[in-house]
Amino acid sequence: MKENKLKAVDFFCSGGGMSYGIQQAGIKILAGIDFDKTCEETYTSNIKGAKFIHADIFNLKEKELEKELSLKKKDKNLVLIGCSPCQFWSIINTNKNKSEKSKDLLKEFRRFVEYFQPGYVVVENVPGVLRRKAESGLEEFIEWLKSNKYKVHFDVHEVSNYEVPQHRRRFTLIANRVTKVELEPVKSKAKPRTVRDVLGVENGFPKVKAGHKDNSSFMHTVAGLKDINIKRLSLTKKNGGTRLAYADNAELAPNCHKNDKENFKDTYGRMWWDRPSPTITTKFFSISNGRFAHPEENRAISLREGAVLQSFPKNYIFKTASIANTARMIGNAVPPKYATAIGKAIIQNHK
Repeated sequence: MKENKLKAVDFFCSGGGMSYGIQQAGIKILAGIDFDKTCEETYTSNIKGAKFIHADIFNLKEKELEKELSLKKKDKNLVLIGCSPCQFWSIINTNKNKSEKSKDLLKEFRRFVEYFQPGYVVVENVPGVLRRKAESGLEEFIEWLKSNKYKVHFDVHEVSNYEVPQHRRRFTLIANRVTKVELEPVKSKAKPRTVRDVLGVENGFPKVKAGHKDNSSFMHTVAGLKDINIKRLSLTKKNGGTRLAYADNAELAPNCHKNDKENFKDTYGRMWWDRPSPTITTKFFSISNGRFAHPEENRAISLREGAVLQSFPKNYIFKTASIANTARMIGNAVPPKYATAIGKAIIQNHK
């Protein structure tokens, strides 16, 4: 086997989930680019040897990046990765006005792909970007790739098939102009990992109470809960219980849930031990935002537990200012194990 000379630039890198996974596969990360300066310390603490380039892609010029990283055009060893923030295309009911600008990030990333014409292109996003592929610019981008002799794979993948102990559906595109092979993330042959495989005392997570603060780098920190929420959880069946346990309790049932036993049953619910977790969102530290209660302890999952369910290693360092900031970085990340599956496909093809 020839020495692997693959190298990658990670646009919209955030805290480094994609970069870390790609690096673990064996591809050198040259740089991560992000307009959020608060990501820098986390990124550089974990992605060894990579630069962090603080830039807004709308203002970043192709020649600037070419000079900064000594890149060459039509380099078959180069991988360009674009995992742009995806709130605008998400089916989750969020304020789309705040994310209006983000809807054009794929089009901006395309500028760099057209300029450099790398050996490989990777795009990862919410499934909604595929459902609205004309509006998002995806359709036109795929046509450009195909017309420029890239073999293009694009589909929605379930990350629990790639060693991530979580249900999460993600749109993924891998374009390859090195061979005529359509590349897909390399699936794991093992059975899907579950919450029990990674959480619990036997996996290094001591029992703690709501409001527990862990000031070490392990960050087994848990958001506080009001007494009424502690009472709700104490009535919620362990291992997958839901808010229906107290739906008829006039004191405990939230006003928005009274007389409603059909909608939003995951809210205030517990995870199951023997299933992958639900999708880890940016609000996973709050039981009112989904099925984010611990399978048996009366609390939400901790920051580190959320990170592990995203497949970050336990020694991954998060340098952030608050629980909310850390959770946002973790919830928005590409699960590293899934990124590794993408990286393996590229490396196998290159060899």
